[in-house]
Amino acid sequence: METPGPAGPEPHRAAHPLEQAPDGLLAGRATDGDDTAFEILVRRHGGRLLALATRLLDNTTEAEDAVQESFVAAWRRLPDFRGDAEFGTWMYRIVTNRCLNVLRARRPTQPLDGLPEPAALDHQSSPALLAESRASSEALARALHTLTPEQRACWVLRELHGLGYEDIASAVGIGEPAVRGRIHRARRALTEVMQAWR
Repeated sequence: METPGPAGPEPHRAAHPLEQAPDGLLAGRATDGDDTAFEILVRRHGGRLLALATRLLDNTTEAEDAVQESFVAAWRRLPDFRGDAEFGTWMYRIVTNRCLNVLRARRPTQPLDGLPEPAALDHQSSPALLAESRASSEALARALHTLTPEQRACWVLRELHGLGYEDIASAVGIGEPAVRGRIHRARRALTEVMQAWR
């Protein structure tokens, strides 16, 4: 590592010419063995995929592992990427499937009637509002754990990542009607569990 000279640290390097390239071009170059192109794809999509995995798994370490394993799998499967879907959608599918496998390997989901009722809080003071907000967030996290892994994945992709039904169907590997059904059941279950917070 160079020590900065009297003029200060080394100026920031110019962006790689491929930084602005579309995902399809980068995926094609990565398929041909261009490591830099794949690194750009990882930087471009890594943050969103980590957010997805963290929301699905509710465990940062498992989420980081899932995303890393997904990128390794994607690198190996690049020759199979035909460009029918966007690269980001393809990665959403790989990460979602990896997370679903982790969730399925966990203990069974808790029945809805097993969740405790939240206590009523005094809404008069700021600390109470803060506590209520924190408690409602924790209640939502517990409620998400009551959903099946597939319902949770569909709900998170729709409500937190804003994906359309077609993209969710592609990411989860099911038809659009099944996506709509799972999101509907997830919303119904979450509404029931979160009724005390309305």
